[in-house]
Amino acid sequence: MGNLSGPRFLLLALTFCLMVASCVHAGKILVFPVDGSHWVNMNLLIRNLHSRGHEVTVVRTASSWYIQDSAAHYRSVTVTLPEAIAIEDKDFFITFLTKMLEIRRQGASLIGFVNFYWEILDSLSRIHQQASMLGVEMFENHTLMQSLRDADFDVVLLDPGLPVGVLVAHELKLPMVFNVRWITSGEAHFVVAPSPTSYVPVSGHAVTDKMTFVQRAMNLVHYILNSWLDRFVVCPHYERLVHRYFGPDVNFYHLLQGADLWLMRADFVFEFPRPTMPNVAYIGGFQCKPSEPLSSELEEFVRSSGEHGVVLMSLGTLVQGLPTDITSEIAAAFAQLPQKVVWRHVGQRPRNLGNNTVLVDWMPQNDLLGHPQVKAFVAHGGTNGIYESIYHGVPILGIPLLFDQFENVLRIQARGAAKMVDVTQVTRQNFLKAIQEVLHNPSYRDNMKRLSALHRDRPQHPLDTAVFWTEYVMRHRGAAHLRSESYRMSWFSFYSVDVVCFLLASAAAVVGLISVLCCGLWRKRKPKQD
Repeated sequence: MGNLSGPRFLLLALTFCLMVASCVHAGKILVFPVDGSHWVNMNLLIRNLHSRGHEVTVVRTASSWYIQDSAAHYRSVTVTLPEAIAIEDKDFFITFLTKMLEIRRQGASLIGFVNFYWEILDSLSRIHQQASMLGVEMFENHTLMQSLRDADFDVVLLDPGLPVGVLVAHELKLPMVFNVRWITSGEAHFVVAPSPTSYVPVSGHAVTDKMTFVQRAMNLVHYILNSWLDRFVVCPHYERLVHRYFGPDVNFYHLLQGADLWLMRADFVFEFPRPTMPNVAYIGGFQCKPSEPLSSELEEFVRSSGEHGVVLMSLGTLVQGLPTDITSEIAAAFAQLPQKVVWRHVGQRPRNLGNNTVLVDWMPQNDLLGHPQVKAFVAHGGTNGIYESIYHGVPILGIPLLFDQFENVLRIQARGAAKMVDVTQVTRQNFLKAIQEVLHNPSYRDNMKRLSALHRDRPQHPLDTAVFWTEYVMRHRGAAHLRSESYRMSWFSFYSVDVVCFLLASAAAVVGLISVLCCGLWRKRKPKQD
């Protein structure tokens, strides 16, 4: 080999150092996702993990309608269940929404409240019973389980909304990373961190963190109901599996709480402040990115709106459409606007549709929200849409329909960047008034721009945060040093009931002893009577 000149040698050395510095240890990741909109988030994360050289294996059911059997960035393990999980059926959400709208139209009555919780109870139990069968099918397939053991995975990445992956991770003795906002009992913070009901709103109770006495009382009632649903309706399906395959000494809820790391799809720009824990990493808005150019046809329509701009409307991926009587009222209100309207709508065409409104089966939501012509977003309040609106600074007119959407819209409304309308009470008059307020009152846009600036002002993109902490758990084979072991404590130890009782008993004993001594001294000092 000839002698290398100084500059050439330095260049080769620098190139080698850069290659070594950029080298990432390729690991193996086993993924348990949840279908539907949750998969959109998980899929983005595993794409990025795959791009860094990691090998990703996704466990899916044969009835999955979002999670494909094959993809360039993962291989799949497909399990056939005796009965498809309800949320993997597109019609489930349409039927469920129809029932919920009927209940809400009954008004705030005791019957409506009981019907609501009965519907929730029945649906939750059925979904988790179906999901638990994934565990049975996997554990009974000894060939499959042996292949998973032989694969020598580094970590299990899962969405604990359907927590079968927790049991598989325990069987394989692997660390767990949760890609999470929702868990079996509702919002995930209530499982991993202290959650005082005095100022932390409970899942299903749409209030701010500044509650009146009545709201705090109702917040506690919701907490008790949610805990009851979780312990007696949801968890028993998984506890049966735990006892069957691991024995009576293993507690399902302890397995659930024992995750090494929680990638929380939340940002305190959006969430109300609350206690947290060191093994929680916040990745709210990790799916957000700068907008890309629109198609020529869509760009022409948006540009044709001139100074008035464009209004977007979308109800997300799960709900195909609202009842025609509601959509027709919304269409009549849109027709009176000078703005152009892009409406993602699937289903029967609304009556009263104006010439300014175009219906589309699908739209590039992120790219449209980032377009300077877009002035407002009419949305159902799904988390992805909320964060994309915050990222691009577009105010919201919220029409919450199901689940956490009511709390999501309320949080943005409390920050002055959104207005909420009740879908069961929509008329063309009140909808038009609401959308005009969001369009013409500058405070909505100003407040959303302020939230956008806060959301973007962080040391690294939340997607990079998610990737870093996942790889952190892989590098160190877990993160037990970040995890509190308080979940293993009994409730009376956790709340120091035993300590308080001991201190009260000790104080009572001391007071009693002093009383006895004082009485004895008093008797001795008392002069004897003749």
